[in-house]
Amino acid sequence: MKRILTIILFSAIGGVFTLGTYKLFVEKPQIVIEKPEKPLLTTVPTNFTSAISASIENTDFTIAAEKSLNSVVHVKNTSFKTILDPYAEFFYGQGNGIKKYSQIGMGSGVIISSDGYIVTNNHVIKNATDIEVTLNNKKVYKAKLIGTDPMNDIALLKVEAKNLPYITFGDSNNLKVGEWVLAVGNPYNLTSTVTAGIVSAKGRDLDGNKNIDSFIQTDAAVNPGNSGGALVNIRGELIGINTAISSRTGSFIGYSFAVPSNIAKKVVEDIMEYGNVQKAMLGVFGGELNNEAAKDLDINYTEGYYISGVADNSGAKKAGLKARDIIIRLDNVKISTFADLKGFLRAKRPNDVVAVTFLRDGVEKTVNVSLTKNVKAAISTLGLTLKNLDKSELKKLNILNGVKIEAISNRELAHYGVKKGYIIISINDENVTSVDEVSDLIENRQNGEVLRIEMLNLNGELERYIFR
Repeated sequence: MKRILTIILFSAIGGVFTLGTYKLFVEKPQIVIEKPEKPLLTTVPTNFTSAISASIENTDFTIAAEKSLNSVVHVKNTSFKTILDPYAEFFYGQGNGIKKYSQIGMGSGVIISSDGYIVTNNHVIKNATDIEVTLNNKKVYKAKLIGTDPMNDIALLKVEAKNLPYITFGDSNNLKVGEWVLAVGNPYNLTSTVTAGIVSAKGRDLDGNKNIDSFIQTDAAVNPGNSGGALVNIRGELIGINTAISSRTGSFIGYSFAVPSNIAKKVVEDIMEYGNVQKAMLGVFGGELNNEAAKDLDINYTEGYYISGVADNSGAKKAGLKARDIIIRLDNVKISTFADLKGFLRAKRPNDVVAVTFLRDGVEKTVNVSLTKNVKAAISTLGLTLKNLDKSELKKLNILNGVKIEAISNRELAHYGVKKGYIIISINDENVTSVDEVSDLIENRQNGEVLRIEMLNLNGELERYIFR
């Protein structure tokens, strides 16, 4: 009997040892989260409660939504086109083959003043014959196109109304990555839609796009119809105009892009005051730094704008900037890429004074640079010297946009009757408002792309020329 008890005791000890070894070395621990029926509020420290309350307050979007919903409008554009049907012309006689049809586009816009000025995207109203604006209260107005800036994809409309709700501009330079934002617009013809997200990045250049850059990137849901709508911060301030989405399907898949409010505000003010967009020049040539460029240049900096040359008689030249200087800040705004530099300058005007902080031989320095204006340009590809038109000249000619031909070195154009004083209105259906836009359109065309140029002759008649 004693022997049996001894065997049982040792067997029990062995079992306990084996089970313990399995639990310790073989079985993975399971995390168990207990959820009490009543919250243990007394165990939460006071400072944590304050942090939670502040977080809830900061992510309350109702005030921003209330401020912006009534200020964002639905924009409907209608374009009428005439086509010739050769079959109808053949079977039914001359004149019966002419057909007219209409094309309707939808988008959004933002009221920026109580007397009816509305900002939207240029691509929303491009080639529109008729523009109709519907407010959040369903009131409908006919809108007049005041001016456009295809380079920044901004257009300014006007409706005859008073005491309209409007959004005030915020400072997009102060926007922080990770900050909450709201996108307000009319996706898929659904009026008064608000979506929320955060700022994912700033100074975004889409696929090397040379025309529109320095986008604000967000993850707020934006879909077709949101174009021209508002991107606002949690205070309800306009900090961007929703413009594009990154998608393989045509619908939102995670990222959207907006023109910064500082650029949009400057464009709108220029159109209202001058009739076209005033482009400011720093007067430097070069490119952005990265690891590869730093190796090639034998420098230790991988961020900033490297100056390879300075234009004569420019503000940069007069301020003492030199080749091999590296611009790192403009008015204390960090400059890491070319998009940062270009985006900053697009919000400035000629004669603005900018504090330029740069590195020279590893030493940080700051100088004040007066920005200059480019009013003339020699376009060697076309054999033309062009000049900007001011607001009074545009009004006299009864046109919204265009650049004037100052001189012609292209004998072929002269042979076909193009003369000094002709006005270039558009290139490849893109309205041009400055010599810089003409230069950009010429530089950015694809190899072999045909140039279709519309000009206003000295009699006010429209002529079209094709360059191959």
